[in-house]
Order: sequence, then C-alpha cells, then structure tokens
Amino acid sequence: MRERMTALATAALLVVAPALTAAQEEPEREPGLASRYVDPARGMSLDEAIARALEHEPGLRADRTAIDAAQGRREQASLRPNPSVSFERREQVSGMDNQTTLMAEWPLDLFRRAGRVAVADREVEAARHEVADRERLLAAEVRGRYGAVLAALRDLSVADDLVSAIARQHEIVRARVEEGATPRLERDLLDVEVRRLEAERQLRAARVDEAMFELKRLLGLDAHVPLAVRDTLEAIVREEHAQPGPTVPDGSSDAVRQRPDVRAAEADARAAEARIDRARREGRFDVSLFGGYMRMESGFPQLGIGAGGAPEPIFNVMHNAAVGAMVMVPLRNRNQGEVAAARAERAAAEARLRAAELAAQAELAAARARDERARRAVAFYTDGARQLARQNLDVVRQTYDLGRATVFDVLAEERRYLETEQALTDALREAFEATTALKRALGEVR
Repeated sequence: MRERMTALATAALLVVAPALTAAQEEPEREPGLASRYVDPARGMSLDEAIARALEHEPGLRADRTAIDAAQGRREQASLRPNPSVSFERREQVSGMDNQTTLMAEWPLDLFRRAGRVAVADREVEAARHEVADRERLLAAEVRGRYGAVLAALRDLSVADDLVSAIARQHEIVRARVEEGATPRLERDLLDVEVRRLEAERQLRAARVDEAMFELKRLLGLDAHVPLAVRDTLEAIVREEHAQPGPTVPDGSSDAVRQRPDVRAAEADARAAEARIDRARREGRFDVSLFGGYMRMESGFPQLGIGAGGAPEPIFNVMHNAAVGAMVMVPLRNRNQGEVAAARAERAAAEARLRAAELAAQAELAAARARDERARRAVAFYTDGARQLARQNLDVVRQTYDLGRATVFDVLAEERRYLETEQALTDALREAFEATTALKRALGEVR
C-alpha cells in the first residue's frame, strides 16, 4: 500500500513540476546598475571632490570662523583703554554759590598691552593651525568616502557582469530544455542562481547608494542632488602605485613637526607661555593721569566797600585747574593666582604637545607599514591571479558548452571567480585606504 502511494505521489510531482516551473515569473533585471553612478566625462573626480568639500562643507566653514573671532580678539587686545570724562554742577540751595567741574582721566596702560597682544597673536596662530588640521582630516574623510563609493561600485560592476553572463547562459539552457537536449534540472539550477545573484546585486546597489549619500554630505550637497563619479578604484590605485610612495624620513621628525595638529599644540604651548607673561604684567603697578577745570561763583547778599570806597555786591568768580597722576600700587594683589594658573596651563599644554608628537609618530609609522603591505597585496592579484581566475571561468563555461562539464562545475567556478573579485576589491580598498592614512599622517590635504 505504501509503495503504491509513493508511486502516485512521484507521478503527481512529475506532472505538476513542469507547470510550477512554467508558472514562475522571471526576475526583473535592471541592466548595468553600476553605469548609473559613473560618468567618465562629466563625473566628479577625487581631486574635485576634495576641493569642493574644502570649500563647501558646512562644518569646516563653521570652524573657519574661529580664525575671524581670534583676529577680532587680537584687534581688541591692541587697543588702549579709553579715557573717562566727568562733569559736575553744584548749586547752593537758597544761596548765591555755584560750582562747575570738568574732570578727565587717562589710563596709561604702561605694561599690559604687550602681554595682551602676545597672547592674542598666539591664539590666532593656534586657530589657523586647528583649521588646517580640520582641513587635513576632512580631506582624508572625503578620500575615504570616495573610495568606499568606488569599492561598492566595483562590487556592483562584478555582479552586473555575472548576472548578465549567467542570464545568457540560462537562456541557452532553457532553449536546450525545450528541445529536450538538456535535463530540466540544469535550467532550474541556473534559474535559482540568477535569482540569487540578482538579489545580491540589489544589495550591492544599496551599499553604493548609502556610500553616495555619505559622500554628498561631506561635499555639502543635498541628498536628492544627482552625483556621478569619474574615477574607478583600480585606476586610482594603479596611478598612485605607479608613482613612488611619499618619502618619509626615518626619524620622521620633520614630517611630525609640520603636521597641523602638532603645530596647533605648539601654538597652544606658546600661548600658555604668553599668558604667564600677561598675568605678571597685570600684577605690576600702573599709572593714570587726570586733569580738571573748576569754575566757582561765590558771594553774599550784603554789600561791601569796594576799592574805590563805593558799596559793591560781595561776589567773585574763581577759575581753578588741576593735574595729577594716580598710581595703582600692587601691595597685596600681584596677580599671584593668575600666574600660578597660567603656569599650570603651560604644563598641560606642553604635555598635550608631547602627546600629539607621539601620536603623530605612531600614526605615521603605522601608515607607512600599512601602505607597503597593501601595495604588495595588490601586486599579487594584478600580476596574474585575476586574469587566471577569469580564464578558468571561461574554460569551464566552454567545457560545459561542449558537454564535458556539469552545471555544478560552472556554478562552482563562478562563485570562485566572484570570491576572487571580492578579494581583489578588498585588496584595492585596503590599498586606497592605506594611501589615505599615509597622506593623513603626513598632513597632506590632497
């Protein structure tokens, strides 16, 4: 009984399977997804992307205002204190006397201006180096995002080629199945592979879109603005590797000192030293000059005898002038606390400078080693591994067309070829990122 039921189920599957296969809808394929993001003529190159980001990136534009603010404080620090003028009028209640006084005071600011200007100069210098360091980091970030776009595009391009090739092969096998020359199983296996590769291609296209949106953000572009790239990952890596790598001295002292972050730390240390001098100057004595004029009218309601013997009103107008100097004497407050605080800030600034130098040295050494290894890794693929993988795939496909290989052999070789291309993409991405890291460590903007 069981054997009979099994035979009936098998027969039903044989009848229904062709109908199910015929009812399957063909996957809707979009040809050449990678070509939508690439324009060799009008697309944006890597250098153009970096230049645009340095000009339009909102965060960098905001950072540049720090230079204007520091220059404004420098201008303010160079100004002398304003003089003060006072006016006073006095009237005697129910009397004849009145007094008008005009006073002026002029602080000399003997020792403080030079200290303020020195601190402001160091702060302007530090602000400029900090903006230069922000430009260095932004350029490296744009390179990284641009490279991520190119790497994702390369993966998508490989997926485009595979989907196109296996779709053509699927059409050939389908024709053979209709003629009865090839088993239906091979057609179904290729159909599954086409669907799998198409799904993977869509996911890779999503990665390209995500990388594009991140690049647009750095370029100061809205998300809906269309953007295409001009370069390819292989072309950039090939061009950079054809040139000699950046020369880095063994000690790397000059390269480290020229980095904007290290120079900014040096400027902070000099500013801290200038603050000590400013605090000391503010604790010294200072002099203010003053002068005044007073007009006073005074009299009595009685009459007096004048010089001629005639009665005259008792009334007189007096004019007085006064000049002098007021000295601020630093007896108890000599700004000792500000001097101590400035010394502590100097010690902290010197420690930060040392930390920045050590970090720059370590980053430079690591980037140089990484770049050398990445160049070697790419060479292993470009010296023949990639071409050989492609040749192997073509040979297996031709062998299948001649009937000397199975569809399983073709699928296995296609996946091996895909793995090789993915590994090459990883190597090219690593080489590009290693060069980016080395440029960032050397302080290069482009």
